[in-house]
Amino acid sequence: MLTGRQKRFLRSEAHQLKPIFQVGKTGVNENMTTQISEALEKRELIKVSILQNCMEDKFQVAEALEDGTGAHVVQIIGNTIILYKESMTNQEIELP
Repeated sequence: MLTGRQKRFLRSEAHQLKPIFQVGKTGVNENMTTQISEALEKRELIKVSILQNCMEDKFQVAEALEDGTGAHVVQIIGNTIILYKESMTNQEIELP
C-alpha cells in the first residue's frame, strides 16, 4: 500500500508521461494485463487511457488492472489511470 507522500511523488513523476495503453470497448482482457505487466516491469510507472467507447466504469477498469497486474493505482484523473509497480530487475524510481 502506498502512503500519501509516495502517491504525491509518483503523481509528480507521471505528470510528463503520455498514456501508452488504451482500454476500448472490449474492456480489460488477459492479453492486455500481460502486456501492461511487462511494461510495468520495464518502466515501473505508466499511464493508461480509457476511451469513450469503453463500456466499463473507470473505477472497474482500474480495479481489474490492479488485480490483474499486481500494481498500485496511484491516481484516476479524468479518463486516465496512473499505475505503479516496483520492478524486480530495472528499479529506477526510489520512493520517499
